[in-house]
Amino acid sequence: MDNSTQDSPLRSETSVTYESPYTLYAMAISSAAATHRSSHRRIALGSFIEEYTNRVDIVTFDEETLSVKSNPSLSFDHPYPPTKLMFHPNPKSSADILASSGDFLRLWGLRENSIEPISVLNNSKASEFCAPLTSFDWNEVEPKRIGTSSIDTTCTIWDVERGVVETQLIAHDKEVHDIAWGEAGVFASVSADGSVRVFDLRDKEHSTIIYESPQPDTPLLRLAWNKQDLRYMATILMDSNKIVILDIRSPTMPVAELERHKGSVNAIAWAPASSRHICSAGDDSQALIWELPPVAGPMGIDPISMYSAGSEINQLQWSAAQPDWIAIAFSNKIQLLKV
Repeated sequence: MDNSTQDSPLRSETSVTYESPYTLYAMAISSAAATHRSSHRRIALGSFIEEYTNRVDIVTFDEETLSVKSNPSLSFDHPYPPTKLMFHPNPKSSADILASSGDFLRLWGLRENSIEPISVLNNSKASEFCAPLTSFDWNEVEPKRIGTSSIDTTCTIWDVERGVVETQLIAHDKEVHDIAWGEAGVFASVSADGSVRVFDLRDKEHSTIIYESPQPDTPLLRLAWNKQDLRYMATILMDSNKIVILDIRSPTMPVAELERHKGSVNAIAWAPASSRHICSAGDDSQALIWELPPVAGPMGIDPISMYSAGSEINQLQWSAAQPDWIAIAFSNKIQLLKV
């Protein structure tokens, strides 16, 4: 990615902007090529409107013409702002399926020019209501599994093919903010209690704490597991400019702390095709790409590239389907940046 400031924006061939009618938050890039054309990729965008009725729009990014087109027939109402959107992780899946979290976990089936709800999954046995879901992750190794995290301190593992709860765990002492799969039966979560915990579904009674906030009870907001090297994961703290890099072989001590943002970090994503690159974005309107040294040291790593957006960046995606592109969301815009 070219170094860039607001005074010298990226050249048009390296960034593509799409403007939505709404403030945007949740965003997902499909693994499957839209309409069987390999240069066309579907992107789901969730509105952030402070009322019950929100929207999810499916737009199409054409890498050849560097354009993003909306399709009104692939736009639908969503209860509350979706906290996360994610497409079925298997690019060979015959159907393009989108999952969303908010009041419930919902699955949607995408056709060429229509969307139909597939299922609404409620993890509360006691009531028709469900504690709000903060996030979820779709298991790439076993795509029948989705894990959700909730403000009620639980993580729920769903068999989405059968529409049943596989298991539900009290994962933390406070709200669980994010969840990420490592291997088929291993996931990790972060919480307002300030801890990163790893769970193995073969031994549900136990979890391993691999990191705790230096200041007690500083919430951890996001978690990203490095799919190219499962020894590493990254997390961010509330109201902090730090990205904390963890090695699960040496719990409690971060292997690196990346501290060049000038505001709170809101989103992190590992590179899909490299084990040593990670992107972060935050309130300072910057998206930074970092290269971790082979022997990590905790201090003094500078980003290898930087991009300045028009306002605070609240979301970013680095898609396995298009590893040359990073998508960022800020205000009512998304930008696709060529890296």
